[in-house]
Amino acid sequence: KSVPAIPLLEAPPSLRASATMASINVTGVQVLDNPAPFTNPLQFEISFECLSPIADDIEWKMVYVGSAESEEHDQELDSVLVGPISEGAYKIVFQAPAPNAEKIPADDLLGVTVIILSCYYREKEFVRIGYYVNNEYDDPELRDNPPEVADLSRIRREVLADKPRVTRFEVNWV
Repeated sequence: KSVPAIPLLEAPPSLRASATMASINVTGVQVLDNPAPFTNPLQFEISFECLSPIADDIEWKMVYVGSAESEEHDQELDSVLVGPISEGAYKIVFQAPAPNAEKIPADDLLGVTVIILSCYYREKEFVRIGYYVNNEYDDPELRDNPPEVADLSRIRREVLADKPRVTRFEVNWV
């Protein structure tokens, strides 16, 4: 699917990129609907600026890490193309369905995991934003004595929004 980017402001000339600096700069991410039931969609409001025109769309991906033991349990929840993009400031809301609990090992359903937002230009990742996520029962009794079979309707997901891990990568923007 493709989402049109809606310009907010035009970047001043002093902020426009040279050939050696990033053309897209993420300026903020807000986690929406947080905390939320485990089965609710995940929603992130992403603000970014384009410092120089780019020829192609950017692609955002949202990945839920199902287990620290193996990437085979990672789930790409959704991806979205954004463009065309000219110089200026932009904001999108990226929403994806909740992870499929059946693909998560039972021992990893509760506790801490990670959600990763990645952005790509021409299939090359240029920014990765990771958030710790805590999944726990909404009732202290269930937290102390969890049922043998998980009750998804009682699991609450909380994205630890105030401590993202941001990694930037160099890509060829021309």
